Amino acid sequence: MASVTSRCSGLLLPDLRPGLAGLRSRSRPPSSPRVSLRAGRRRPRTLSCVAPPDSAEPKTDEQQVKAELGEEKPQPSSSSSSTPQEAAAEPPVPDRGLNRRIAVLTTLAAVGLFGSQRLQLGGFSLKDLAANAVPYEEALSNGKPTVVEFYADWCEVCRELAPDIYKIEQQYKDRINFVMLNVDNTKWEQELDEFGVEGIPHFAFLDKEGNEEGNVVGKLPRQYFLDNVVALSSGDPTIPHARAVGQYSSAEFRKVHQVADPRSHG
Repeated sequence: MASVTSRCSGLLLPDLRPGLAGLRSRSRPPSSPRVSLRAGRRRPRTLSCVAPPDSAEPKTDEQQVKAELGEEKPQPSSSSSSTPQEAAAEPPVPDRGLNRRIAVLTTLAAVGLFGSQRLQLGGFSLKDLAANAVPYEEALSNGKPTVVEFYADWCEVCRELAPDIYKIEQQYKDRINFVMLNVDNTKWEQELDEFGVEGIPHFAFLDKEGNEEGNVVGKLPRQYFLDNVVALSSGDPTIPHARAVGQYSSAEFRKVHQVADPRSHG
């Protein structure tokens, strides 16, 4: 018996064409003419599978094999997928937690910077240094050499030199008087004229008797100030830098004001 290959399942089915032909010939009504089949010239017939209207499209043999092997994967729907261009076009969502952490770190950095500047002065500002300075009247009567600094709170050069001046003062404060006079205080008008203060900071170096040996004005290397202090503490008759002038703030721009306590040396 001949066999044909089914396109539906790939199984070999027996050839039922002779039997079907005989069945068709018997079922015809008597009135219909008989059709004689010529032997040897039968046309080959093929069997095809007709899928129900509501069923899916039949798969080919290759698709059937892939489905059995699990190679075919479901394609993602177009509604749930997005192209890289669409993903890149979406704006990023701001991270509030990150912004809050950045703000806290910025604040801590500012506080740390302020604290480091204060530590450079040993925790002192210009006003603190003036408050810890020896009163001018006392310095003239205690028999020690004296360094008189004319300054102002608005003087940037004074603030810049303050750390170095403070360190030197801490080393020699037992042997030398360090006096600070605020040029904004009208109480020191006579001293301003006496020492010829035209720019600040103005450092006047006095011996034990209160006689001026020299002065240094403005921003100069730290060594200038230190050399003069060492010479005063050693009792040398002269100082190495008797007259030196650097960058300074003009005393003409001083902000004159009255002080509540006339005994104040600030």
